[in-house]
Amino acid sequence: MNPGALQRLDLRLRHALPVLLTLLVVLLSVAPLRLPDYALVAPGLVLVSLFFWTVHRPDLVRPWHAFVIGLFDDALSGTPLGVNALILVVVHATIVAQHKVFRGRSFAVIWFAFAVIAAGAQLLEAFLALVAARLLVDPLLLLVQLLLTIALYPAVAWLLGRAQRAFLAGI
Repeated sequence: MNPGALQRLDLRLRHALPVLLTLLVVLLSVAPLRLPDYALVAPGLVLVSLFFWTVHRPDLVRPWHAFVIGLFDDALSGTPLGVNALILVVVHATIVAQHKVFRGRSFAVIWFAFAVIAAGAQLLEAFLALVAARLLVDPLLLLVQLLLTIALYPAVAWLLGRAQRAFLAGI
């Protein structure tokens, strides 16, 4: 390969980093852990990743990326096909519609916004479970899952922020 082709490949891989890392998070989130009842309260790490990248690099995460990530998550997690895809597309659209609100804000404001959006996503997921499968989810499990997701946001955002600074600085 000539240097120009390698540079274009490097740039394309850097631009794909948010989607690739979020797909990796999907794989990690469905990895079997030997913790009792973990699957019932597993945090929404895919939501954290999609939120982070859509807020910080909306130019690199498109609605169809959110849809494909959601379908991949549905297929691997056993969720009815389209549920996570719909949730992630709605979350993406919400963030993009309010993107000016996030620009230049402190971490605390972004974390609070994440908590609000995560709560909305959790309610949408519970509603879709009720409609699609006639399944009423235990509100306590939903609350624990939501609190874990919100609590893990800073750690996951820190890791993703390091990846952003390492690979996407100046792009």
